[in-house]
Amino acid sequence: MSNPQQLRYSKEHEWLSAAEEGVSTIGITEHAANALGDVVFVQLPEVGDTVTAGETCGELESTKSVSDLYSPVNGEVVAANQDVVDDPSLVNSAPFEGGWLFKVRVTEEPGDLLSADEYTAFSAG
Repeated sequence: MSNPQQLRYSKEHEWLSAAEEGVSTIGITEHAANALGDVVFVQLPEVGDTVTAGETCGELESTKSVSDLYSPVNGEVVAANQDVVDDPSLVNSAPFEGGWLFKVRVTEEPGDLLSADEYTAFSAG
């Protein structure tokens, strides 16, 4: 399992892209997608919602369980991936590409986000 080096990661298994014009893309990691199993339903935050780092902002339901979705940063949701809502299996098949979940205009980023190498060590542990 390879975690893209350009992303940062939370201990709740979300990834975060570098901000472009203040907006970062958020998804769940391949590790999390594999642990969940086949994702069958995705509930994402709405555009305009305010999200808080470490707080629940949505839900992922798989054939095995229901998991909360956490935001790795503070900010305002500016986009939600309708493709994932329509086809939740994208979370499993392309967690770092088409399976992204939402985009946030970041107002604050916590200092505890992990690099790809740190996340790989954390998720293996």
